[in-house]
Amino acid sequence: MPRSYLPSLLGRDDDPFGSLFREVQKTFEDFSHRSPLAGFGADVMAPRIDIAESKDAIDLTAELPGVDEKDVDVTLADGMLTIRGEKKTARDERDKDKNWHVVERSYGSFSRAISLPFDPEPGKVEAKFDKGVLHIHLPKPAEMAKKQQKIEIKKT
Repeated sequence: MPRSYLPSLLGRDDDPFGSLFREVQKTFEDFSHRSPLAGFGADVMAPRIDIAESKDAIDLTAELPGVDEKDVDVTLADGMLTIRGEKKTARDERDKDKNWHVVERSYGSFSRAISLPFDPEPGKVEAKFDKGVLHIHLPKPAEMAKKQQKIEIKKT
């Protein structure tokens, strides 16, 4: 009589394939619950970023959904750009008339530090916040542009 795998699919450990099934299922669940604020631990989040470089500047874009502009702090020190902030909870857990069934949104403090290949002039750096997206423009110093030189490639 063939052995049934139903007990393992229901969470019983008497089948070696059951633990594999649960691990694969957990992996897919974890992947589907990712958000723009990526978790690096139980209480630490970091914003997802895009970085683009042109000959004149570096442009950084960070997703901060649900974060107010007043709760974001951008600092520049010793070649490091740091974005810090806090996403505050929108729910009131003291409300006794509500029973929370699903809570998947992330709240709390976040921080992200990016090492820069140059020290930009702080007075020329621009930061704009629009619809939960932070845009930072970091112009390259003039001497850096002078140091760059195109090298011609010759045929041999």
